[in-house]
Amino acid sequence: MRIDAYNAVSQIYQANSNYKTKTANASYGSDKVEISSVGKEYQVAKAAVAQASDVREDKIAEIKAMMNAGTYHVSGMDFANKMLDNFTSELAL
Repeated sequence: MRIDAYNAVSQIYQANSNYKTKTANASYGSDKVEISSVGKEYQVAKAAVAQASDVREDKIAEIKAMMNAGTYHVSGMDFANKMLDNFTSELAL
């Protein structure tokens, strides 16, 4: 093992360690997020839909009244068409 080579390498590393890195004083701005007017309107609309009921109480009350009175009738053709529509839409998924 050559000690002279080790000393030479050690001297190179020591010479390079004398150099100091300069750091620039960079001023960083702050990040900022702004929501557009369309985005704000979307938020309002989404909140209104979330508060609305999924059930149409007026329609249910009307059908219940018709059923109680015995005047609620659905045609067989309408029923069959609705079943086919539901079936074909499930197949499409």
